[in-house]
Amino acid sequence: MTFVLPDSEEALENATLALFARLGWETVNAYDEVYGETPADGAGGPYLGRATRYEVILHPRLEAALANLNPDLPLEALQQAIAELSRDRSAMTLVHANREIYALLKDGIPVTYRDADGEEQVERVTVIDWANPNNNDFLMTQQFWVTGDIY
Repeated sequence: MTFVLPDSEEALENATLALFARLGWETVNAYDEVYGETPADGAGGPYLGRATRYEVILHPRLEAALANLNPDLPLEALQQAIAELSRDRSAMTLVHANREIYALLKDGIPVTYRDADGEEQVERVTVIDWANPNNNDFLMTQQFWVTGDIY
């Protein structure tokens, strides 16, 4: 085991991850994350469901969490909610984009879909269960690599 200086960035990361793990969060060191549609056999690192480093949303995990929080809604409605939540907001001001995302997280995401009888339904997809925090999926990653168009 290597020695970590107590005032280093790594020591702060490790202490933060340990704190969140004690609070019940899942923690992952994603330094050697495996990318692709499905993990390669014998892959050495964790698989978070991202095809590439360009993705910042863990779509499979988000879809599973939304399905857990909204068991009566069809997959179509959940996918519509994911599309709205992950929509590109780079042309907005930061304040406007943050307000929009905050409202979706706080109040749910409005979706429209057709039920089994062909009737149009309008519902809100819950993203966070504010009343029962244990129903939520909490993940904290260390060394989560993101690649953009410039870097």
